[in-house]
Amino acid sequence: MKIAIGSDHAGYAYKEKLVKYLTDKSFEIEDFGTFSTDSVDFPDFAHPTAEAVETGKAEFGILLCGSGQGVNITANKHQGVRSALCWNTDIARLSRQHNNANIIALPARFVSYEYAVEMINVFLETKFEGGRHENRVGKIPC
Repeated sequence: MKIAIGSDHAGYAYKEKLVKYLTDKSFEIEDFGTFSTDSVDFPDFAHPTAEAVETGKAEFGILLCGSGQGVNITANKHQGVRSALCWNTDIARLSRQHNNANIIALPARFVSYEYAVEMINVFLETKFEGGRHENRVGKIPC
């Protein structure tokens, strides 16, 4: 499975560790940056990550910034993206089960790295339930 990942400076440290963690678990990773802790603009990294998911170049995406909000808002501007801002494992699970989310956005300044990994694992392992949710998800795009 291919995963696109991107972050701003606030999520950089987590992103770097996540790339290694996910590669070690045999995921193929495309890292859209940033590549340092220098201050950057989050949309410069959220847009290419979201585009990779939207075009099918990656099956899922992971985005990180300080609050998770900026990258989440940016990613959801892409028609084929359903990005979910997650702060606990229940939200990560439900975003996949009910919303068929294909990007997880994480608040690096508000969750531990270990909990971010736990949420990502739940997100990637959870299947979309379909059924009554299929019609609702179909109504999301403009």
